[in-house]
Amino acid sequence: MTESDQVVIGRLSSDFAVMASYLARASADLNELSRIVAERRADTAGSYAPPVAVPVAPYWAAGSPVPQQPLPRPVAPPPERHSAAKRSEGWIGKALAVAGVAVTLIGIALLLVLAAQAGILAPGVRVGAGAVLAAGLVATSCRLNRRPGGRVGAIALAATGIAAAYIDVVAVTTIYAWVPPPAGLVIAALVAGGGLTLARRWNSEHLGLLVLVPLLALAPAVAGDLTLLVVAFLLSLSAAALPVQLGRDWTAMHAARIAVATLPLLVALIAAAPSSAGWLSGACAIAAVLAVVGALLLLPHGNRPVGTAVLGAVGSLPVLALPLVADRVTSAVLDASLAAVVLGIVLLGRELPGVTRSVRRVWTALATVAGLVAVIAAFDGPVAAPVLVAMACVLAVAGRHSGLADGAAVAFASVGGLFYLESASVDALVAPTEVTGAIAVSTLITSVLVIACASAIVWSLAHRPDPGTDVTRIVWGGCGVAALYASTVLFVTSGVLVGGEGAGFYAGHVAATIVWIGVAAGLLWIAARMPRTERSAALVGGLALVAAAMAKLFVFDLGTLDGIFRVVVFIVVGLVLLGMGAGYARMLTHQDQRV
Repeated sequence: MTESDQVVIGRLSSDFAVMASYLARASADLNELSRIVAERRADTAGSYAPPVAVPVAPYWAAGSPVPQQPLPRPVAPPPERHSAAKRSEGWIGKALAVAGVAVTLIGIALLLVLAAQAGILAPGVRVGAGAVLAAGLVATSCRLNRRPGGRVGAIALAATGIAAAYIDVVAVTTIYAWVPPPAGLVIAALVAGGGLTLARRWNSEHLGLLVLVPLLALAPAVAGDLTLLVVAFLLSLSAAALPVQLGRDWTAMHAARIAVATLPLLVALIAAAPSSAGWLSGACAIAAVLAVVGALLLLPHGNRPVGTAVLGAVGSLPVLALPLVADRVTSAVLDASLAAVVLGIVLLGRELPGVTRSVRRVWTALATVAGLVAVIAAFDGPVAAPVLVAMACVLAVAGRHSGLADGAAVAFASVGGLFYLESASVDALVAPTEVTGAIAVSTLITSVLVIACASAIVWSLAHRPDPGTDVTRIVWGGCGVAALYASTVLFVTSGVLVGGEGAGFYAGHVAATIVWIGVAAGLLWIAARMPRTERSAALVGGLALVAAAMAKLFVFDLGTLDGIFRVVVFIVVGLVLLGMGAGYARMLTHQDQRV
């Protein structure tokens, strides 16, 4: 080894020695820092956390390898003792704030109403005091919101000030008539919009609720009655609250907005005079538009789509209740429009954001109810029955691949069947009953439509992916009973119209029994030509119809029919049964052999 090599090795050894000393010093500093931090946390939490020991690096000899030193393990912060207590006591401040809002607003209402009745202060002083108080509360809330821990108080003060300003506007418009109603509506909308904008800026749903909910009771109280102007105020408030909710998942705010527009209208509809039907109809239409449009705008941003859709449907209740006060034409037009709009949303639901399958179910129910109300409001029973059953038939055929359409078809058919039973009661089938021309025509048309509708519903359910459910079997059974009843009514009513209450009545029952057994034979013939695994529905239906025909034959026809009619029905039914017994087994054997 040369002298130059030894010099290089000596310099490297010296460098490693210096590095080892620096590492030892850094390790000691880390150990001391860990001890200081642990002592500070122990003082804060009331308990001492021992410092983590960090081994001190020795001073290694020159040229020896430097082992790696483990880094100090961080000390986990101790749990805060008072966090649970803070959470458990946080509701106290909120409850006190809400109570303060309510009491202050009641005081403002008393200032405007009772002071006016007693003549204590001049009108300008009352209104001015309310305005000054409202502005002061809002200004104080803005300052308080910038301070630590002042959010709850700021929200309460802001809500009180905004609601006070809104009540002031109501007073100057309705009590003192200083401002014309259109201008009052604009000012009220600006005040409410400003307050709700503040709620959005602070991202506080509670502030929005404290602005909306108190006014629901205080606005009618200040005005003295639930007048058109008060309803218009509340509708403008509901409209102003809608933009504030965009992009926010504020379901409670949505519910409050719907309540502000809906509850006063429902109360007004119940207690309204006939002279107020015109403006109530317009207000109900506006409320429905706000509810449906609002739900469509909020669905993409919410985590509760079904709740939002249900609230949108609840907002349409005033339109559904319009027949209580409005005339037939107005009620029918508005309810039919609501049904058409909601049905269009359901049909376009796959292309609309947020309109899920559950939402479409809710609004299909709404469209169904609105359509039913429209038909019932527009027509009397003899006309409503065929219209409803025809609509059910169209729904069953057009929506044969949709369970929602099938449900709506069953609903329309059920309500139409109730109207149908008014003119085609069981008594008219048991004993000869005279029928007028208009009622007879309605009964005959509805009977044909009931048979067609029952067949369409059965056919639609048979083409669904799961036709074997219990609900489907129940619907099939109901459709079969309805078709048998309608066919009997059809033949008996036709017989009475043609042959009178004697021979025509008997001939109608003979024809009905023969048709029953003929349809049963047709079902069994179809079952015999189907594969063994697919024939159960047709076979069960055919046998059930045979049993029903036999029961009618011996329970009713035998004791009611007279003379030749009894002979004819027994001979014809007997021959058909013989043919069915002889031919079904042979057809079934040939079909199974081919399979």
